[in-house]
Order: sequence, then structure tokens, then C-alpha cells
Amino acid sequence: MKKLLLTTALVGFAGTAYADDVPLGIIFGFTGPLESITPAMAQSAEMAVAEVNASGLFSLGTVTTVRGDDGCIDSGLAVATAERLVTSDRVVGIVGADCSGVTGAILQNVARPNGVVMISPSATSPALSTAEDDGLFFRTAPSDARQGQVVADILVDRGVSTIAITYTNNDYGAGLADSIQAAFTAAGGTVTMVASHEDGKADYSAEVGALSAAGGEVLVVAGYVDQGGRGIIRSSLDLGAFDTFELVDGMIGDSLLEAMGDELEGTFGQLPGADNPGTGMFQDLATAAGFDGSSAFAPESYDAAALMLLAMAAANSTASADYKDHVMDVANAPGEQIYPGQLAHALEIIAAGGDVDYVGASAVELIGSGESAGNYRELEVQNGAFETVRFR
Repeated sequence: MKKLLLTTALVGFAGTAYADDVPLGIIFGFTGPLESITPAMAQSAEMAVAEVNASGLFSLGTVTTVRGDDGCIDSGLAVATAERLVTSDRVVGIVGADCSGVTGAILQNVARPNGVVMISPSATSPALSTAEDDGLFFRTAPSDARQGQVVADILVDRGVSTIAITYTNNDYGAGLADSIQAAFTAAGGTVTMVASHEDGKADYSAEVGALSAAGGEVLVVAGYVDQGGRGIIRSSLDLGAFDTFELVDGMIGDSLLEAMGDELEGTFGQLPGADNPGTGMFQDLATAAGFDGSSAFAPESYDAAALMLLAMAAANSTASADYKDHVMDVANAPGEQIYPGQLAHALEIIAAGGDVDYVGASAVELIGSGESAGNYRELEVQNGAFETVRFR
């Protein structure tokens, strides 16, 4: 797939409410190391937009979407894409980006200079919690500071006492590896080695050899499902170095199972997710729309778009300067709880001057400067599929 802007609308002006079109940017890695999961993420965000439009109750206009490719790990591409969406397509907000490094690049180089709100469904680096954002950045995914603790809890509960960690050499991988090491060590576990790997290599035998020599019952893979993380696992299996893996959120995808078959039986990991009525409601909507709602970060993507549009409705404005101050309001109590498929009802409540507490598909609760409090779904590969074993 070529790295180009995928455009579905070229209308509107940023920060201005028009009676016809309200362009919303959707920036994900349609190419790159997460390209197998981004289609469902984009479809989820667009499903929320379609639901709002179908209600006929969004008084600020008809919402249109403009897709853009950030390459996941290509900051140059990401910034150029975001600049086009903001300056040429005049989007009034950005759902995205997906990977942490490009999210930070867009935030500092495009969103802040232009005063545009971003809500990411999947950027999880702890560094984003304290990034200067002028009140413009939110995320429906939790910080990896939380994921690190969840990984440690899963390992301890499974009786694992020694691990090795490999991580993709960027902000996401490094921050997550640090978080896992700290939490697992604090829980009494031993980390034999923490080593980075570069994406895009054809051969990971040297990296795997060093990890194997260090030892460990389980190899924790903090990487990308369509890139180096997969290569590390393939090499580990081929060399007999490790046969059980702990997979972080960026490693969860059906493409991994399609590539490895039954070789990953018993491997486990986690994704953001909650035991929440909205999860099933979202899955039903996604199935009806023709895509897999259980795909990584699909629920969070629906929630990101829904929150942005409800915040606009609450502010009665598409100007980021106005609606940024309403994102936390519509995401949290007090108010009537709102789930997927109920966006029309939410708009009715807001129009009547009432409050909504958007729970959504992923049990949204925004804390701190505007990030998810953090619920996780523990998964295990059973009979060739990722199966949910519990929620944390």
C-alpha cells in the first residue's frame, strides 16, 4: 500500500461551525507495523460518525471523515499527513494518532500550533501523560504505566518467576519495557535481560540468541504484530529459544496467529478492554457493519470519535478552543450513562441541557490530563485463537 492520504471529504474550515459539513480527521498507520489492525480501528471511528449523522440531532452539520496515514513509526509522514488534514482539509479534530511516537510528533508539530484537539485510541506511552498539550490531547487507551503493572500481575498469577524482555526501539517500546521491568521486579520477579530490537530486519537470530543465553521462563515481547515483534517470535520458535510469550497490546492481532498457527498455543497477553455492557453492544454493532469489533483498539476508536462529537455538541461549537473543555465533562460522571448505539439519546440529553456520562465500548473514564483509567482484557491463545480469560 502506498503511503498517501486517504481522503473521503475535502470540506469545511477548522474551528468553525457550519450548517453543512464538519470534517473530522482519522489518522492511523494504514501502512507500517500495525497495518493489519488499523482498518477495524478506522471503521469503528467511522461507525460512531455514521451513528451521529443518522440521528439527525447533531445541529452543527453533517460530519464527514478524512483518513490519513501516519505509518505508525514514521514521524515525517505523520506530521506531513496531519498538516494536510489541518491546513488543506480543515479538519476540526483528529481521531488518532495510533502509535505513541507519531502521536507525540503530531501533537507538538501540528495540533498545538494550530489549536486542534486530538483523541488517540491507542497511543499508550507514559511520556504522553505529562506532555505539553495546551489541553488539546486526550486518549481512550490507558498509559503503559498501567499496562506494566497488569503484565506483572498476569505473570505472577501464572507462577512465572523469571522473564526476558525484548522491545521495539522507540518511545512506546522503551516506556513499556521500563514499566514492565519495574512492576515485575517489585513483585519479586527476576528480569534476566532487557534488550531492544529494530523493526524491519530480516534476521533476528542474534537478538534471540542473546535473550536465550540470559534465560527466562517467558519472553515478553513489547513490539508490533506486523514487524519486529513477529520476527523475534518466529526466530525464537525456529531456534528453540522460547516457546511461551507474553504479548503486549501492540502484538495482539490475528495476523500473528495466521503466521504462526498452533505454535503459539498457550501464549498469553493483554489488550485494553473491560467487562462492560457496552463491549457486547459495540461488538453487535461492528458485526452488523461487517467488521470484527474484537480487533485491537477498535472499541477505543469508536469511543474516541464519539467523545469528540459529544463534546462538540455540549459546547455547541466545532472550534477546538470551545469543545476541548467539554471532553472530560461528557466522558465522566455525573450524567446518564451512554453506551454504543445510544449516541442519538446522548445528543437529545445534551440538547435539553442535561449531562451525559459516556461509558461507551471500553468503559471510558478519563483521569489526569485526559487518559483512560485503564481496564485490561487478559488473553490466551487457545485452539488457534485469542480467547479472553479474565478482566483486570
